[in-house]
Amino acid sequence: MTAAFTAKIDREMRVRSECNHSATHLLHEALREVLGTHVEQKGSFVSPDSLRFDFSHFQKVTDEEIRKVEMIVNRKIRENVSLEEHRHVPIAQAKEMGAMALFGEKYGEEVRVVRFGSSVELCGGTHIASTGLIGSMYVVSESSIAAGVRRIEAVTAEGAEKQFYMAQDMIRELHSMFNNVPNLPMTIRKSIEENADLKKQLADYIKERVAALKQHILSHAIDKNGVKLFLYKGKGNLEAFKDIAFQIKGEFPTEEKVFFIAGIEEHDKCGLVIMLSDSLVAGDLNAAKLIKEGAKYIQGGGGGQPHFATAGGKNKAGLSQAIEAILDAAGLN
Repeated sequence: MTAAFTAKIDREMRVRSECNHSATHLLHEALREVLGTHVEQKGSFVSPDSLRFDFSHFQKVTDEEIRKVEMIVNRKIRENVSLEEHRHVPIAQAKEMGAMALFGEKYGEEVRVVRFGSSVELCGGTHIASTGLIGSMYVVSESSIAAGVRRIEAVTAEGAEKQFYMAQDMIRELHSMFNNVPNLPMTIRKSIEENADLKKQLADYIKERVAALKQHILSHAIDKNGVKLFLYKGKGNLEAFKDIAFQIKGEFPTEEKVFFIAGIEEHDKCGLVIMLSDSLVAGDLNAAKLIKEGAKYIQGGGGGQPHFATAGGKNKAGLSQAIEAILDAAGLN
């Protein structure tokens, strides 16, 4: 059984691929000009939407070097250099023309030479008729992919326009966020510095509050059956109370029987923290088991280790019952 079909080239997608492919030739030459003649192509990928170019180089390409490369490529684009294509050229003649053989590829006796002005390479791919049709090239990223091999990803034509528009939109949005100040970079830098300073002040304040709260809890110790019981119920931060629990445990020798329990209200949630001294754990108390006794009263769950456990829930009204249940289970009521 036979069937007829028609194969058609998507001309728009082909042209976009041609723009990106021809740009890799210009990019290769520009990289050698800026970084040195040690640069050699190690691989590439071209699609209608973008290009990827891998090359040999021993260190990160700086922002300044990338800018120079972009400027060289875009100048070649503006010069609207016409494509010169030479087919069935003897390999020796191609080399005399200055054509570069790429990343160890094997070539036959006859090759195809693609030239855009001073850029001369052996290539079998599709290309744009002249560089002006590329419009412009913009480097999106530069990275390392292997030892001594870097990768540049870039866009051309409509892709470069989209990058330009995105940058414009972002700058407009930033200007709007900072009330259209005349010197945006200085304003953003100042804002970042002020934010870092406020964060430090807040961290110092929290540290002071934690220290004060710890001393308050220590000063209200309750002796129960030879156990020092430290209990807190109220608003707070669960992470801060984890730190307080360990600090309080560290205040006493390992043989001291210390039991720390906290019921914490934090916004619309609540939590429980239990810390036991090693002597209590050795006496068969287990914080992970005790926390489960209380977790059900706050409609939550938790767990941990024999000496330390936490639980979280959503029923703040059940914190008092949870604490009582834990103390009952531990024999401290």
